Amino acid sequence: MGFYKTSCPSAESIIKNTTAQYISRAPTLAAPLLRMHFHDCFVRGCDGSVLLNSTKNTQAEKDAPPNLSLRGFQVIDAAKTAVEKKCPGIVSCADILALVARDAISMINGPVWSVPTGRRDGRVSNGSEALKNLPSPAANIAQLKASFSSMGLSVKDLVVLSGSHTIGNSHCSSFTNRLYNFTGKGDTDPSMDQNYITQLKAKCKPGDTTTIVQMDPGSFRNFDSDYYTIVSKRRGLFQSDAALLNDNTTRAYVQLQATSTTGSTFLKDFTASMIKMGQIGVLTGSSGEIRKQCAFIN
Repeated sequence: MGFYKTSCPSAESIIKNTTAQYISRAPTLAAPLLRMHFHDCFVRGCDGSVLLNSTKNTQAEKDAPPNLSLRGFQVIDAAKTAVEKKCPGIVSCADILALVARDAISMINGPVWSVPTGRRDGRVSNGSEALKNLPSPAANIAQLKASFSSMGLSVKDLVVLSGSHTIGNSHCSSFTNRLYNFTGKGDTDPSMDQNYITQLKAKCKPGDTTTIVQMDPGSFRNFDSDYYTIVSKRRGLFQSDAALLNDNTTRAYVQLQATSTTGSTFLKDFTASMIKMGQIGVLTGSSGEIRKQCAFIN
């Protein structure tokens, strides 16, 4: 929103056009790009630290277990290369990631939110911080609330941003404990719909690390409020989805969106929460740097 108006006026359109080249061919990249932005912001703020490669002395965030399934780095690199050709050394990788995530979602008919620009790139990326700060798919409601609160996000932001699970896929390994060994006694998670457990067991055998499952079955390409209908039917894929029914505020929001007949407020709420998330811990002014290549500090 205006930061590059004089220094690189075409930056946002170059980034949007580059994103479109990828999303038009592979629309399923939109969900991983949104997830990458979220994983960036929850570790050291939205500073592009998730994009940095490991060095011989330090494991970077992208090589930590929660980030091994991230994809879409090629879109960020392509956008950076295109922008650098036009305006070298002006536009940060942190801004590019925030803009690409927004543009990718808009290109699959999702909501569009405004992205304030002027973030600078961090110089530190530490895998152990990703492990510590990123909410686990097995998190309970208390852990989720604490995680979001530590980032300055509210309980409403938590339940709204969880709605991003309306698109995308998950590997079986992120939820098979709910199907086969929930308390270590070879049991299933009693909070999950029994019929859904049966369906998932047909797709995911114990120890399966490669199969992927739709997060929002039948609607995983559509950015809509259907996620809340699924969660309300006890068919959320992750424990962290099911956990939204274990708190008065989050449960009320789930039920409101699941039963709304007058048009869901989810898309409007999502844009507001994304703007907040995109401002977590940003570096501005003379902090950080503008990387020449997103995977390396200068």
